[in-house]
Amino acid sequence: MSVWDDVVGQPAAVAELDGAASDPTAMTHAWLFTGPPGSGRSNAARAFAAALQCRYHGCGECAACRTVMAGTHSDVREIVPEGLSISVAEMRSLVQLAARKPATGTWQIVIIADADRLTEGASNALLKAVEEPAPETVFLLCAPSDHPDDVPVTIRSRCRMVHLRSPAPDAVAGVLRDRDGIDPDQAQWAASVCGGHVGRARRLARDPQARARREEILGVPTKLRRLGDAFFHADVLIRAAEAEADELRSSRDESEREELAVAMGAGGTGKGAASAARSAKAAERDLEKRQKSRATRTQRDALDRALVDLAGFYRDAIVAATGATVPLTNPDRDREIRVAAAEWGPESSLRRLEAVLACRDALEQNVKPRIAVEAMMTALHRG
Repeated sequence: MSVWDDVVGQPAAVAELDGAASDPTAMTHAWLFTGPPGSGRSNAARAFAAALQCRYHGCGECAACRTVMAGTHSDVREIVPEGLSISVAEMRSLVQLAARKPATGTWQIVIIADADRLTEGASNALLKAVEEPAPETVFLLCAPSDHPDDVPVTIRSRCRMVHLRSPAPDAVAGVLRDRDGIDPDQAQWAASVCGGHVGRARRLARDPQARARREEILGVPTKLRRLGDAFFHADVLIRAAEAEADELRSSRDESEREELAVAMGAGGTGKGAASAARSAKAAERDLEKRQKSRATRTQRDALDRALVDLAGFYRDAIVAATGATVPLTNPDRDREIRVAAAEWGPESSLRRLEAVLACRDALEQNVKPRIAVEAMMTALHRG
C-alpha cells in the first residue's frame, strides 16, 4: 500500500510529486493543485504531505503516513472551509502556526483545500507568508483552476503547479471494485455516470437516496410542459436542498453547542462566573454565525450537485442533436436524451444548458437560491 493509492488516474502528477518528495533539491515551498471537481486535488495534496513527512517517501504504513492521512499529524494542518469563505483572521492564525519549527516531522505543512474561497484579506495574509516562508514550511493550495478568479496572480506566480484531470471511468470503477468492495456492475455504472468524480461515484454506488435524488433531477427536463411545472420543480429542488442542509445541521449543531457549554463551564457558581458567562455568550454568538454560514454552504452545495446533473443532461442533448461521437455523461438515460434532443434541437438545448450555468453563477454571486432556481426553471421551460 502507498499514500499515492488515493490519487486515482493521475500518473503524471504522482510521478512529479513522488520525485519531489524523494529529492529535497526538487522541493518548492508553495504548490498549487488544480483540477475539476472530483479530480482528487485534496487527496493529492494530502498524499504529498504524507510523502514529505515519511522517511520512505510515502510508504503508507509508517506512523507519519498514517497520521497525515488520518488528519492527526502534529506538523500537518488542513483547512477545509465549512462556510462560504476563509476569513483573514483564520488565515493569520494559520500563518503564525505555519512559521513554527516542525515538532516531529521534516516539514511544517499547511493544506488549504479550497483556496478559491479565500477572501481578499486572507489572500493578502497568505501572500506575505508565501513570499517569505520559513525554511521548513510548505504550503499546499487546492483550487479548481489557476485563473485569477480562483487564485490571485500574485499567489499563483509563487507556486509550483500540479495539474490534475478527471480520472477515466475504468480507473474510478477499479477503485470502487477493488478497494471499496462494491459489486462490479454497480461500480461500473456509478463510474460511467459520475463525470469523473470519485466521491460522487462512491456515493451513488452506496447510497440509495443519492441515486433517487439523481433520478428525480434527471426527470425534470422532460416534465417542464407548462409554466406552472417550472415553479413546482423549482420548489421541489429548493426544499430538497434545505432538507439536506437541515439534516446535517440538526445533529451537528446541537453537539457543538453542548461541547461549547461544557468548555465554557456552564452552570458554574464560583468566582468569575459572571465574566465566564459573558465570554460564553460571545462564544455562542460566534458559533451560531459559523453554523449559519455552514448551513448556507451545505444548501448551496446540494443545489450545485443538482445543477451539475441538469447541465449533464442538456450537454448530452446537444451531443445527441449534433450527432457527435463522444460518450454521454448519462449513458443510462440514452433514450430520454435522444427523444429530448430530437424535440429541442441543438440551439434550444444549448440555451437550456446556458440557463443552468447562469444559475450556478448567480448562486456564487449570493443571489437568493429560490429566485435563481425559479429563473432557471422558467428559462428551461421556455427553451
